[in-house]
Amino acid sequence: MSAPTPAWLTALASRHDVAEHDWFASYTPPEGVERRSAVLMLFGPDPSGGEDVVLTERAHTLRAHPGQVSFPGGGIDPDDDGSVGAALREAEEEVGLDPSGVHVLATFPEVYLSPSQHAVTPVLGWWPRPVPVGVVDRGEVERVLRVPVPRLLDPTNRFTAVFGPYRGPAFEVDDLFVWGFTAMLLSSLFDLAGIAVPWDDTVERPLPDRVMSPWMKQLDEGPTR
Repeated sequence: MSAPTPAWLTALASRHDVAEHDWFASYTPPEGVERRSAVLMLFGPDPSGGEDVVLTERAHTLRAHPGQVSFPGGGIDPDDDGSVGAALREAEEEVGLDPSGVHVLATFPEVYLSPSQHAVTPVLGWWPRPVPVGVVDRGEVERVLRVPVPRLLDPTNRFTAVFGPYRGPAFEVDDLFVWGFTAMLLSSLFDLAGIAVPWDDTVERPLPDRVMSPWMKQLDEGPTR
């Protein structure tokens, strides 16, 4: 049985002022950006009720962003049908998703990630009839999860992640630590959708080792003698 798109996702997809949101406005790409990517924010009906979202945990052996949680996605190739085509293709390659089962609801303004010099387009999708997904390439992805939205909205699972001068929204559900771009995008979407629950952003937690890149661990340890 096909599940109808929830009202909050329909309302989110129909907004025309996303670019005016503080976070999106703060990360507008500069002119001349050449590296472009897309991510798929795929929501579906949760078997226990409500909705869930597909997230991946990157392989811990990767040099860049090991163990970090992200949406399926990657670089836009010349043969892709734009950002939507890239997001669906990457999701198929990473988690075995059948693109034909996804209803693409909207694409949002590009967000600029200065560390990687990427302009990333978030693609919003609804999965009316979820089928099993999982790790396709262990060299890239450690695990694939469908995380219930109510657990992400739970104020007890929300806090501010801290690393040096960095401060940003974060989530922790069981042993899944979500921070950085993924957490900021989720937090912004929940705000825009009007479903966010007030949480205490003065609660701070440092990044755990398992989500740090090698250079971050060296920086965190300080200079060696």
